[in-house]
Amino acid sequence: MGSKPKVTIHHIAEKLNITASTVSRALNDNPRISEITKKAVLKAAKQLNYQPNNIAAALRNGKSHIIGIIVPTVDRAFFGSVIRGIEEIANKLNYKVIICQSYDNYEKEVQTVDALLSARVDGIIASIGKNSTNLDHYKRPQEKGIPLVLFDRTTDELEVSQVMIDDYRGAYKMTEHLIQQGYRRIAHFTSPLKVSVFKERLRGYMDALRDYEIPFQEELVIKSNLQLEDGRAGMEQLLTLQERPDAVFSASDYGAMGAMQVLKEHKIRIPEEIGLAGFGNEPFTSFSDPALTTVDQFSLTMGRITAELFFENFKTGDKKIVPQKTVLKPELVIRGSSLRRPMPPEEQAR
Repeated sequence: MGSKPKVTIHHIAEKLNITASTVSRALNDNPRISEITKKAVLKAAKQLNYQPNNIAAALRNGKSHIIGIIVPTVDRAFFGSVIRGIEEIANKLNYKVIICQSYDNYEKEVQTVDALLSARVDGIIASIGKNSTNLDHYKRPQEKGIPLVLFDRTTDELEVSQVMIDDYRGAYKMTEHLIQQGYRRIAHFTSPLKVSVFKERLRGYMDALRDYEIPFQEELVIKSNLQLEDGRAGMEQLLTLQERPDAVFSASDYGAMGAMQVLKEHKIRIPEEIGLAGFGNEPFTSFSDPALTTVDQFSLTMGRITAELFFENFKTGDKKIVPQKTVLKPELVIRGSSLRRPMPPEEQAR
């Protein structure tokens, strides 16, 4: 059996014995169309299961009222929360979003940008994939006059507005916290340094060691994709060292949780023998035993600010958009995995 033909405004017009142009104006809430006609058109559209052609509407009106969002993955609480923040602002302004995942795959990210442009989205909000070193695909929206705003994983190679956490400050303060808890041989889990967030977190870690006159040791820096299994492998590697670390600061909560699993399997006490800290404040960090010390990135706030910045671009009209950079202040969430010494109640984790 063949599929049913797509319902168009001409079908609605025929049902109501009015012109297609009247139906179009009614669907777009044109003030020249009476409320009685608008209600009749909306009722008929629902009965016929009419689905508007957003691409055709975008070609006619120049606006699709759709934003494309590109994230590495949606199964991370951080990205899910950012998307929620973006949607909260977008929905209030009658905009919808298309959510796409790059899976940190360069080719997939390029294809996604092209697909969103073909779908006539009004703009793109993106977090750059770990493996995207060539960013030419992100120049295409700008060349077409379509707003592009980056969040979290950003770059200074593109003249676009950006919203990010102060990754350097978060990593510095976390490393400082571990030092103040008495740890001296602190390892760091990082990622291939193609993404600015991990570069900044490594820099914060190294500067804190320097400021407290603790020698930086290359063997204590483990590079990986920072997944759970990477944290496990990294911890196993560190335990083979002649002098093992007394703390691990991971640039990802997932890496820290992998390390925690290995330490428990080896009956190594946390935090007495080895302290642990992560970055991201993923929901599971408060349920581990001990609960994981981490850095809160304020993802929901980041999403809202990113959307607000995005819609600010529309107000410029034909004027050249002046890129803005918004840097959020991170906050340490101190929990049992790093506490060797008592802390004042007001400084402990919520």
